Amino acid sequence: MKKNISIIGVPMDLGQMRRGVDMGPSAIRYAGVIERLEDLGYAIKDLGDIKIGQAERVHKDRDTNLRNLKAVVEASKTLAAKVDDVIEGGDFPLIFGGDHSIAIGTLAGVSPHYENLGVIWYDAHGDLNTADTSPSGNIHGMPLAVSLGLGHEDLLDIGHDRVKIKPENVVLIGARSLDEGERELIKEKGIKVYTMHEIDRLGMAKVMEDAIDYLKEKTDGVHLSLDLDGLDPSDAPGVGTPVLGGISYRESHLAMEMLEESGLVTSAEFVEVNPILDEKNKTATVAVALMGSLFGEKLL
Repeated sequence: MKKNISIIGVPMDLGQMRRGVDMGPSAIRYAGVIERLEDLGYAIKDLGDIKIGQAERVHKDRDTNLRNLKAVVEASKTLAAKVDDVIEGGDFPLIFGGDHSIAIGTLAGVSPHYENLGVIWYDAHGDLNTADTSPSGNIHGMPLAVSLGLGHEDLLDIGHDRVKIKPENVVLIGARSLDEGERELIKEKGIKVYTMHEIDRLGMAKVMEDAIDYLKEKTDGVHLSLDLDGLDPSDAPGVGTPVLGGISYRESHLAMEMLEESGLVTSAEFVEVNPILDEKNKTATVAVALMGSLFGEKLL
């Protein structure tokens, strides 16, 4: 990986309904991420947090079935421009959330720099809903669909191209809560998914081996989008939408270690850390520990 890392905080809580996730970037910094990465030999630039607008309404918009569309779009545009600048400057972009709607802006900023960007979506959920399929209207359940070119036109128009990634370049790891529309889309687009069934049956080492092999020949960069609810709530309790039966702390470390060894990852974001729902900043501390493994931390 590049030895210069630029950190961008995105205190976004408008893509969903539970307050507190806007404090995620601060919680991750408080957990010592900068010191940990500097100890690994990286030069760190903390670019601070982008500004997030106000919620427009508590309820879903009657016409769009989306919450806080305007504010999410504006923040995503700002984030996309910052990520684009970081990559242009030769640094590795590391983004802290905030809810997972921030991935719309992240991928809009990353994708123009690659011909065939790959994405590892480490998450309990598919985030493949659109306004037509979403039960909630929460945009944090839509960023992967938007990045594939599916969704409201205002979200699709963020960045240079409406389609940021190809479905065959996506690997979803840890899925265990999918809506009906998401299941249909996965089958229709042929998206590679490793549910908890595959992780339990094959083991995390085999899952990551297969995922890395699947992406390495056809992509020229890989973005890691890691939602802390991909982990089991016993290991990461401070998330807005916890789902029992998730990936373990140790399995997640192994996954990050294997990604580091592969040399594939060219950008990353860690999202959905909510300190209000957490236990003594445990989830942010887990996020920082996983970043350590992703960036080459070894026991010996």
